[in-house]
Amino acid sequence: MYPHQAIRYGDIIPGSESVRSLARQSKISKTATARLKWVDFYRNCQNVRLTCRHFAISPSTFYKWLNRFDPYALRTLEAVSKRPHRVRQAQTPPFIVEKIRALRERYPRWGKEKLAVVLRREGIHISGSTVGRVMAKLRARGLLVEPENIRQAKLARKRRQKPRYAARKPRDFHAYQPGDLVEIDTLQVRIGPSDMRCQFGAVDIISRFKAVHVYRRQTSTAGADFLHYMRKKFPFPVRAIQIDGGSEFKDQFEAACQKLKIPLYVNPPRCPELNGHIERANRTSREEFYEVQDLELSVEGLNRQLDQYAYEFNYIRPHQALDYRTPYEYFQQWKRSHKAKEVSTMS
Repeated sequence: MYPHQAIRYGDIIPGSESVRSLARQSKISKTATARLKWVDFYRNCQNVRLTCRHFAISPSTFYKWLNRFDPYALRTLEAVSKRPHRVRQAQTPPFIVEKIRALRERYPRWGKEKLAVVLRREGIHISGSTVGRVMAKLRARGLLVEPENIRQAKLARKRRQKPRYAARKPRDFHAYQPGDLVEIDTLQVRIGPSDMRCQFGAVDIISRFKAVHVYRRQTSTAGADFLHYMRKKFPFPVRAIQIDGGSEFKDQFEAACQKLKIPLYVNPPRCPELNGHIERANRTSREEFYEVQDLELSVEGLNRQLDQYAYEFNYIRPHQALDYRTPYEYFQQWKRSHKAKEVSTMS
């Protein structure tokens, strides 16, 4: 039935000339072309299991497309929509939709939750999310148009927004040596009935080297000052920083990182686990410093105490994560091994 092996996909099925022409002209998608290769391979070997192993697909997948395949209509190998023929229709009565439209046009700055409260006062019990969906559908149909002043104000705010220097950390990013990635976060500390201090903390995720400093306020100016303080305390250069989305890490702090050309990675909202090293270091600060020390009330005195605590943390305290070495001992050992590797590479 098949006198020779197919050179081009489509040689062994009826209408091969049209198939080759269709493939050359890319009238079918790459995915459909791949499925055509499955069928062509199977027509050669007549072995479903061999075909599935060759293309790393399941037998059920292959049989599904083999049964759909029509050699005279290669479009049968294209994926079809899985949308149900009958979809759920909106259940909001038209008079409520009209009421929502009228309220929104009367109060264009009121959100969906406020409008839902107003409707409930009139005996129409409807959730804020339903109000939001109705307004979205009205906008899509052009039946709900915001006043020109509001549209212009939104455009003006969008134009004023500057692109952030901070970005999401790339998926393929890996830290291999001390300084490759330093996590920074803040910790609110109460040192008296009405006295609060903001501690900025940083920890290197490889060596666990730590820097801490307190300020009266949690501002981006304080964050920029802590950035320079941290770089002086670390015995290695900082190559990248990871932060959360707090306002203290914007404006002045972000500008300082950009000026120093230090990559700044910001975590998605509500993901403290991504800053796990500094979160654990903050807990250690609470347990081993703030809960056991007689704290100075002045910022200067408290920072002197923190400097002593950070010195003990980095140079004296054994760390279980570092096989009971100090961060400084780990860093010195890393430097020796790194230097030995460089010497062996050069030789």
